[in-house]
Amino acid sequence: MTETAAIVGSGLIGRAWAMIFARAGWNVRLFDKAEGVAASAVPLCADGLQNLAANGLCPDPSGAAGRIRAVASLAEALADCTFVQENGPELLDVKQALFAELDALTPPGAVIASSSSAIRCSLFTEGLPGRGRCLIGHPVNPPHLIPLVEISGAPWTDPAALTRAREVYEAIGQVPITVLKEIEGFILNRLQGALLAEAFRLASEGYVTPQDLDRTVADGLGLRWSFMGPFETIELNAPGGIADYCGRYTGFYKRLAAEPPAPSVYEAPAVDTILRQWQAPDDLPARMQRRDRRLAALRAHKNEQKD
Repeated sequence: MTETAAIVGSGLIGRAWAMIFARAGWNVRLFDKAEGVAASAVPLCADGLQNLAANGLCPDPSGAAGRIRAVASLAEALADCTFVQENGPELLDVKQALFAELDALTPPGAVIASSSSAIRCSLFTEGLPGRGRCLIGHPVNPPHLIPLVEISGAPWTDPAALTRAREVYEAIGQVPITVLKEIEGFILNRLQGALLAEAFRLASEGYVTPQDLDRTVADGLGLRWSFMGPFETIELNAPGGIADYCGRYTGFYKRLAAEPPAPSVYEAPAVDTILRQWQAPDDLPARMQRRDRRLAALRAHKNEQKD
């Protein structure tokens, strides 16, 4: 029997999840409390699936699009579903209220996952009767092109729910990782935050232009990081592996860790200094489309190059 996913919230992230589940053969019900948003999302999903197909990332875009349906109520979205992916605003009070509704209406046994990018699961599920099936399933934007999903439970999340979520995400073509202990921001955004803070410091203090800093990542670190992470990177950069690298090269890193960037790097005058130099073209939608095309091509290349 075909499984059904309820996608709650039909913005950019919700639409991406709809495409991901539908591409994998699931029936998808899209709901959004803003009138007309879910219905408008359906043709956008169809267009997105065609774009995936153009890069070899969706074998049957028309069939997948036919499995996505907008519904008028939360109850209709959740009826008989086997997995819920919530994509509401990143606001604690909103998630608390929404998860109370989801827990009350979702069939027993169905996992309820939140796409929250930083808010810990325990902060909005503690008082729920079904809190054991609630967890974080945090994707990376855009999720239909970047497959990573961070799974994070609260202390009371049932291990069976975490296992089920990991199995589902793997089955629909994503790459799940498990956050072993709750932490704000999970893993990816904490790593990204460390890099961003240092980037803001270096650019705002005049060590490098923002454009050259971006080139440093895109044409330097990013090439390695597109297929291996920091631990494997340093293991391959020293004859004796990770332990040898730590013994040889971490003196500078220790000094850097002792003086991390201050929170003020994200405020004036630091941000003003960067913006004066940035002067990006005023074509954000076109640049987002270019990003998605390049990501699709990279994802297709990685699929072909798997060991």
